[in-house]
Amino acid sequence: MSRDIDVLVLGGAGVDTIVYVPELPLPYADSYMIDRGIRTRAGQTGDFVALGLGALGLRIHHLDMLGDDPEGDLVRALHGEKGIAFTAVPQPAGTKRAVNLVGPDGRRLSLYDTSRGHADDRLPEATVRALAGASRHVHVTITQPCAHSLPLLRESGATLSTDLHDWDGENPYHEPFAYAADVVFLSAAALADPERTMRRIADRGRAEVVVATAGAKGAYLLADDELTRIPAATPPAPVVDSNGAGDAFAAAFLYAWLNRETPRRSALYGAIAGAHACTVPSTEADAIGRDELLVRVAESEVTAPNP
Repeated sequence: MSRDIDVLVLGGAGVDTIVYVPELPLPYADSYMIDRGIRTRAGQTGDFVALGLGALGLRIHHLDMLGDDPEGDLVRALHGEKGIAFTAVPQPAGTKRAVNLVGPDGRRLSLYDTSRGHADDRLPEATVRALAGASRHVHVTITQPCAHSLPLLRESGATLSTDLHDWDGENPYHEPFAYAADVVFLSAAALADPERTMRRIADRGRAEVVVATAGAKGAYLLADDELTRIPAATPPAPVVDSNGAGDAFAAAFLYAWLNRETPRRSALYGAIAGAHACTVPSTEADAIGRDELLVRVAESEVTAPNP
């Protein structure tokens, strides 16, 4: 079978409205004056992973449901501008959207509009089979309706990854994704004991690698039954926004992993791409390129202390 697609990204297409607020949490007030503007742009988790992988030179295809609305037009235009192939399944409820409140330190609070989908939404089986069968790897977002496609994806023979985001380790919604994927990403933000949750994912599922990102504290890497702390990379410019950092980490990690780098070296790629993303304002969709990433990886290895 020909595998003409390096990575199929399933789900996670949508539009965010970015609001820079004076502080988080935001105290109640009748109104706030937003000097930096309120901007709406295409780009949610699946979009950012697809763009990140595409910027690194991989052949990407993105599949999701979109509405016939201005927000859907923004998503289509972004993929066209970045040269990312996109298959849009009609979504009568409209394109997914969210509002991101971003504080001065780059932290964000996201408000997701869950009305843009329904429990009985499905991606067409024939489309999923065809695209997954043509792909080396599939990255599955945890957005509805991707869980229903997991059995088809496993049948395709492609390796799978997913990002559980700020899973608390208990919500059952995340478990089918966690246990079906070969590579699992998640945030440590809501985990009292990251190692326990990571080992449970590996023990109950198929994961060869589990990565829990921890912001400025770096990341935890579980591979070959060994837990390793991955230090955070130094951002190349002032940190302005953490939005998209986890997606950038996942994209760069997968780029390295698919090129047969070790999990630890792949995590270095991810840390550098994640740090770069923190220097890019939420109002932009700009991923680190392959040449720049490789240069920074080489520089970090030269300056890293001997173990």
